[in-house]
Amino acid sequence: MSRFDQVAPEALFKQLERATPEDSLPAVSTLLAAVRFNADGLIPAIAQQHDSKEVLMMAWMNREALEETLATQRVCYYSRSRGTLWRKGETSGQQQQLISAALDCDGDTLLLHVEQTGPACHTGRRSCFYIAVDKEQASITSTPLIDPDNLYGKKA
Repeated sequence: MSRFDQVAPEALFKQLERATPEDSLPAVSTLLAAVRFNADGLIPAIAQQHDSKEVLMMAWMNREALEETLATQRVCYYSRSRGTLWRKGETSGQQQQLISAALDCDGDTLLLHVEQTGPACHTGRRSCFYIAVDKEQASITSTPLIDPDNLYGKKA
């Protein structure tokens, strides 16, 4: 039994601010009910390579994608452009295996530690974050590991 079991979903993350590692938390389903999905039912999910800590990408998850990811340990996102679940690597073969997942303090952003197979970015690069910017200029920081035409097949 957790001291947080009877906390209303909208107040749960506020109550967790003072929690310690010794505290018992409510069931995952209770925690997921308190997650602050946006008006479209989505939460941003940042994928980070678990060992190198390289930030690979940011995508969106709905509750179904998050639940599937936790159940299967294979990362599943929600594709806003297709309006459906997107299992990372289903067309490219470049999958993400979930190592761990953590919600931020507000319950509105998710951090996924993953084992990435090959490039994470649709451009064929390891990371989606390859355009460096500062107040003077922008620069490209990496080259594609795989030609996108070979990664996804030629597009008409």
